[in-house]
Amino acid sequence: MSIRKKINAALRYAILIAVGFLLAYPLLWMIGSAFKHNIDIFGNLAILPPPGRGTLEYFPAAWQISHDHTMAFYYVNTLRFLIPRVIGTVLSCTLTAYAIARFSFPGKKIVFTLVIVTLLMPELAFRIPIFMLYRDLGLIDTFASLYIQEFFAVGSFFVFMMIQFMRTIPRELDEAACIDGCGPLRTLWHVLIPVLRPIIITVGLLTFMWGMNDFQGPLIFLNSPDKRVLSLALRGLLQDYDVTHYGQIFAAAFMGLIPTLAIFFTCSKYFVEGAITSGGKE
Repeated sequence: MSIRKKINAALRYAILIAVGFLLAYPLLWMIGSAFKHNIDIFGNLAILPPPGRGTLEYFPAAWQISHDHTMAFYYVNTLRFLIPRVIGTVLSCTLTAYAIARFSFPGKKIVFTLVIVTLLMPELAFRIPIFMLYRDLGLIDTFASLYIQEFFAVGSFFVFMMIQFMRTIPRELDEAACIDGCGPLRTLWHVLIPVLRPIIITVGLLTFMWGMNDFQGPLIFLNSPDKRVLSLALRGLLQDYDVTHYGQIFAAAFMGLIPTLAIFFTCSKYFVEGAITSGGKE
């Protein structure tokens, strides 16, 4: 490799490292602030606490996140709606995208247009009619109100991603499966699902991450204190004390992020592959 190419490569990596650090800085600062006192959090922008002034005292207090329950209780409550939401989103979006991408039927263009239109509409536009529907069905203050709609492919963004991914898969695979006697569902399960694994993991990962960050949904649909989820419990830290200990808030936020970060880094390979391939064309 010539000297010029080495210099260009070094510059590219330097720029990527600098940009990556800027993007990761808020997360690193939040983690570092979990070990700081209030005066050190707002006194400078350093990630690490000053020498000799770091503390671990906020983590036990953050684990006992409320007067009655520990963070484990809110983890379980969050998973009670998050796991069905991930399953419903992956299942319904896969079937919907399969029908649109692989079959011809009357009104197919209209259905695809509706997917694009709902993709462009803000989620808040659906909150009031969904709330009124769930109120009439008696689903308010139940975890089902946070995931039941996901079984009807309401995630148009995920449907669109899967359609684009399926368009990169040769139709010859479907035809070969049909010759071997496979019906549509067997073709999907035995032929396409193994190929769709990156986009399925991407959809599941994004659904999990967005569900962990969902504050408005649980705030609107859940009323009982025993059904409070992690995002609401974190918000409660700002109200339960006369003096706000921001180190405790950051410690609780960091512990709340651990499952998401662990799943993301475990599945990052498939996430990148699914996100890139979903932009392909047939």
